Amino acid sequence: MAVAKEVSIEQKLKALYKLQIIDSQISKLQMVRGELPNEVADLEDDIVGMETRLTNMANDIKTIEESISQNKTRIIDAKALAKKYEKQLEGVKNNREYDALNKEIEIQGLEQQAADKRIKNFNFDAEQKKANIAALDTELIGRKQDLKTKKGELESIIADTEKEEALLNVDREKAVVVADDRLVASYDRIRKSMKNGIGVAIIMRESCGGCFAGIPPQRQADIKLRKKIIVCEHCGRVLVDPELADEVSL
Repeated sequence: MAVAKEVSIEQKLKALYKLQIIDSQISKLQMVRGELPNEVADLEDDIVGMETRLTNMANDIKTIEESISQNKTRIIDAKALAKKYEKQLEGVKNNREYDALNKEIEIQGLEQQAADKRIKNFNFDAEQKKANIAALDTELIGRKQDLKTKKGELESIIADTEKEEALLNVDREKAVVVADDRLVASYDRIRKSMKNGIGVAIIMRESCGGCFAGIPPQRQADIKLRKKIIVCEHCGRVLVDPELADEVSL
């Protein structure tokens, strides 16, 4: 049975620096897309929200129309009752019955007026909602056109870059295999916390190439030996010597 060859610190450092190069190139490709992915997502959310509002307003109009119909029925019923009471007036035998019937006729008249007022208010609300629906429909058409345009732009950019990004990701996976998982996880955490996305920095002019803090001579000598992983005491980036960086290529 073959024994797995142990990966040296130098090999891990080279793999880690290669990861840095690859990730920087992937970031550049993704930057070409700019804010388009976010803009597309925002437009899609807006469209869903607008369509939901349109559905809700359509349901509101349906409810209003049902209320109008109910109040029209109340008017018909009130008129029928008033007519019935008016006919009963012809057969009243005393003032008490006469007053009671007149009171009922008055109540039905008030019910008709109240229902008619409600109908007018409902009609006003319905017209307002219809106007809002028309305006929202127009806005929705514009948003959908914007989405179509933005999606087309994004798809075009992705088509131009996805092949290159796929190849870079293949190289990245190879580099990850060489550098151990714990080291890669630490590098990813550092890189994501840095604005410039640099997790592995080269020594430049006796300083950290990431934060530009000075590095003591003995520490520089240790870094050049490539016998252990050394990080910047100020920013936490993994440090490599320029010669190692020159030896790494895609």
